Amino acid sequence: MSAHATPATRALALMVLVLSAGLFLVPLLWMLSSSLKPDYAIFAVPPQLIPIPPRWENYPEALTFVPFGRYTLNTLLISAVTITGHLLSCTVIAYAFARLRAPGRDTLFLVLLATMMLPYPVTMVPLYMLFLSLGWINTILPLSVPAFFGSPLYIFLMRQFFLTLPLDLEDAARIDGANTLQLIGRVLVPLALPALATVAILTFQTSWNDFLAPLIYLQKPDTYTITLGLQFFRTSYTTSWAYLMAASLVTMLPIVVVFLLAQRLFIDGIALSGLKG
Repeated sequence: MSAHATPATRALALMVLVLSAGLFLVPLLWMLSSSLKPDYAIFAVPPQLIPIPPRWENYPEALTFVPFGRYTLNTLLISAVTITGHLLSCTVIAYAFARLRAPGRDTLFLVLLATMMLPYPVTMVPLYMLFLSLGWINTILPLSVPAFFGSPLYIFLMRQFFLTLPLDLEDAARIDGANTLQLIGRVLVPLALPALATVAILTFQTSWNDFLAPLIYLQKPDTYTITLGLQFFRTSYTTSWAYLMAASLVTMLPIVVVFLLAQRLFIDGIALSGLKG
C-alpha cells in the first residue's frame, strides 16, 4: 500500500483483507463446528454454528476408530525419507545448473523445466508398471525413492537461490583446497537455509497430504497413510461426518505447526529464490 494513501483508503483496504480472510476461515470453522456435533446435527436447518453441548468425545473416538497411530508413523516415515531425498538431490543438481559449465547445460535445464508441464496421470501407468516389475508395490519405496532423483520445481528454486550468492565465496573456498562437495556442504548449504527450509516445508506438505500415489501403490491396510485412513469414515451407504471432520482437523495440525515455526525461513526462501511475483 502506498505511503500516501488516505485514511479512508487504508480502512477500505483493511476491510477487504478482513473479509477475504473471513472467507478462507469459513470452511475451517465449519469443520471445527461439525467435529463437535453428532452426525444428525451437522446438516440441521437452520444450521447451528456453536454446538450445544459440544461433543468432545468425537476426537478420541475418531482417532481410535481406525489405527491412526500406525498411519501417522507410515506418513511420517515417508515424509522424512522424501524430504531427505529432495534436500540431497535438488541441492547438488541445482548447484550444477547454477555454477558448473558443460555443453548443453542450459538446454538440459529447459528440458527439466518442461517436465513440470507433464500431468501426473500421463506418467501414472508407466510408473506403476515399473514399480510393479521391481516388486515395490505395498512398500514406501515408490513414494520415497523418486525424491532422490530430484524435483524440477525444487531444483529451479534452489538454482535461483544459488545464483544470488557471490562467486567470491566459492573462489575463496577453492583456494583453500575445497572440492565441489565440500564447497556445497560447508559453504553454500549454511547460506541456503531459507531455500532449504522452503523445499522441506513444501515437500512435507505435499507428502503429508498426498492421496493419489498412496492409493495406487499401497494396497495393504498396515501400509496405509493418514489420507487413506480418512477414507474409512466413508462407506458405500453412509459417512461418519463428525468423525471425518475431527480426524481431518487433527491431520491438519502438523502442517500448520511446521509452517508457523518456519514461516520466516519459508518467506525468505520464496523471496530470495525468484519465485516471488
